[in-house]
Parts: sequence; C-alpha cells; structure tokens
Amino acid sequence: MRFGPSIIGVVFAFTSAAATIQSPVTFNQDVAPVLAKNCQGCHRPGEAAPFSLLTYEQARPWAKAIKEAVLLKKMPPWFADPHYGKFSNDRSLSQKEIDTLVAWADAGAPQGDPNIVPAQASFVEGWRIPKPDVVFQMPNAFEVPAEGTIEYQYIVVPTGFTEDKWVQFAEARPGNRVLVHHIIAFIREPGSKWLKDAKPGVPFVPVKKKDGADEDSGEQGEFLVGYAPGTLPEILEPGQAKLIKAGADIVFQMHYTANRTAGTDQSRVGLVFAKEPPKQRAFTLAAANNKFKIPPGDANYQVDSSFELGTQVTLTALLPHMHLRGKDFEYRVIYPTGETQTLLRVPAYSFSWQLSYYPVKPLMLPKGTKIECTAHFDNSPNNPSNPDATKEVAWGDQSWDEMMIGFFEVVFDADIPVKNLFPEEKKEEKKAADD
Repeated sequence: MRFGPSIIGVVFAFTSAAATIQSPVTFNQDVAPVLAKNCQGCHRPGEAAPFSLLTYEQARPWAKAIKEAVLLKKMPPWFADPHYGKFSNDRSLSQKEIDTLVAWADAGAPQGDPNIVPAQASFVEGWRIPKPDVVFQMPNAFEVPAEGTIEYQYIVVPTGFTEDKWVQFAEARPGNRVLVHHIIAFIREPGSKWLKDAKPGVPFVPVKKKDGADEDSGEQGEFLVGYAPGTLPEILEPGQAKLIKAGADIVFQMHYTANRTAGTDQSRVGLVFAKEPPKQRAFTLAAANNKFKIPPGDANYQVDSSFELGTQVTLTALLPHMHLRGKDFEYRVIYPTGETQTLLRVPAYSFSWQLSYYPVKPLMLPKGTKIECTAHFDNSPNNPSNPDATKEVAWGDQSWDEMMIGFFEVVFDADIPVKNLFPEEKKEEKKAADD
C-alpha cells in the first residue's frame, strides 16, 4: 500500500507533536532528586530549616512556597556574583531545576508512580560530617534568660589529648538553635595565656577595655570550626587537616540572643581525625578592620581591610562576615607583581545566612600576596534590618553592633610553622603577645 504526500505529512506532524509532549512532572521521579541534591542538607530533622523535605508527605504542603522561593531565588541561599569566581559549593539552582519545581507546583504537586523510590540524600544522624571520632560538649547547660543583652560566653573544655591530633572534619552544633546565634570553637594551645582566668567548663566573660577589646592576656586561639545559619562544617580534602596539639583545649565562644522565652543550651563539637599524617596543614586567617565609625543614616559606608601573606599558601575558602547593616562584600588578591584579581563579590549580603565559598580551583598565592576586602554598610532608614538608623555604629560583639571580617582559609606544607603565615612585623607582634 502506498500513501499520498498529504497523508504522510499528517502522520509526520502527529508523530513530531507527540514526541514533544513531556511526561508530567512528579515528586517521585523529578522533584525528589532536586531536593536531595540542593535542599535536604538543611531541610531535615535537627537542622536549620523550619521544616523537612525528605518525603512527598512533607514536601506536598509547601509546593507553592517552594515555587515562589525558587523563582525569587531566595532558596537555596546563594549570594555570589556569578561574574567573579566559580565555587564548588554553589547552591544556586539551574534553570532546569527551577522549571521542574515550578511545573510540579503548577500541576498540583502530584506524587507520581508509587513504585518509584524517590531519591533521598544520606546523612549521619545528628551530623553533617561522618560519624565523629570524638565529641566535646559543654559540660553543663547554659541558662539563657528571656530578655537582656548576653555577653559572649567562653567555655574552656580540655581535650585530654596525650598526643597531637590531625582533624580532617569538624562540626559545631548548637543544642538550642532558637537561642544560639553563633558558635566559634577555638583551639587553645598548651601554655597559652588567653583566658587564663577561666575555669574549665565554667562560662567566662572577659573584662572589656574602653575600645571594646578583651582585657585578657595572650593571643586568641586558632579558629577550629564555627556555626551560624548557613555555615558549613569544616570538611577538608584527603591529605589536609587542622592540628590540635597534645594538651590543648577547645574553647567554645557562645553568642546567645534572648528571644523573650528563657531556655537552656548545651552545644557540642564533633571531630573526625585524619587517617594518616597530612601533607598540608589548614589554617583560618582573617582580613579584618575594627577601627570604623558608621555615621547615622549613611546608606553606603565603606570599610576596607587587608592581610599580607608571609609565605606561599593555597587559598581554599572565603567567608565574609558583617552584621545587620552589612550591604555588600568583596575579596581581591593583589599579587607581588601588582596584578589584581577579584575572587568573590557578594552584592547583596545577608546576615541571616553566613555562607562560605569554596573555589572550584584552589588558588596558589605566593609570599607577599595581599588579601584585600571592601565592604559597604547601610545604616539608613531604608535598611529594614537596621536596628537604629539614628545611631553611630562601631565594632562590637552584639548583632546591633557591627563587624567587618574577611575570613579565609589556606593550606600550606604541614612542616611550616604557623608564624610564617604572617609578615615579619606581625610575627614580632605575635611573639610579643605570646611572651
């Protein structure tokens, strides 16, 4: 049998149209993989998100809210300008992923084939790192009052280590997320005079000087790991680790915020040791500026900071930090040759999400390289987060004060002393503080 040209054309057109008809988007087949990859790290029990997205039953009531959040790009939180740097932990959704979530919501959020087992991320319960080899917890619960200003609390917890330990994974976890603004776990080396009057396990508040600095002797300890909404655990590559010396202490710096309901907190830090001595030591540094006064009403006040490297290192992470008036933040490197490179630009900083940024390709920085940071603050009435636009704002611990810190993490040969990270004048200052 032979068909005429008109019949063949109709059949071809029908076949082509049928081929373009896509199967309906369903949770089990299409949406679950997107949530597992991008959302379930926070949207699960015990984490920062207010609800879970592990199952269809949990996700279905939030379908319209998910659509709105991804269209406005509020979720997942990610603030890096895509024109500067590529980051391995980029949380932004692809257009295909956004379209999938939107189509699912528009279709009435169908579950799909019940025989398809929906994708789900796997986690160690209670942690975002592998099962810890050791956990250090505040010995006693801290009583957080319903009202008032709560000064930073420092709790010294001896490690009891009888030998040096190399840490590849570390995570700080709040006991009460509602009341804990942030945790910083420091390493205090044996013999350090920092917090010399603090008793192990007992919350301690250092006396303040007139300029707001602690009136405590000794150099502050090494940054081990921190927690704030959005902050990731310390996860280092094989062959990289942070050092905790025998006899060292873990110092919990606890920032609590009263929310009109009294409660208690007993936070903890989990560590996973490196399987073998590392080739590279990881260390967290900062380009910070604590000498600023933001005028009342100023909508675009600029603050700069810098740090010069005393030896060659490899840059592995960036973490900008400001408070409620923080507007934008930028990192640059200036090489000894004079060449300048912008590493990260955050055009819309959010105090609600303390994000780290991990370059896809770690950057080798020779001795003499400068890390420069520029931040802007909005102290105007147009900033909805501004506690008081009529107030001059300076450096301070509390959220209604301000900070300007460009944290960055580097790795370097494990045999190189930490003091070599600092330029010569800083080495002398550090030595004098330790003596």
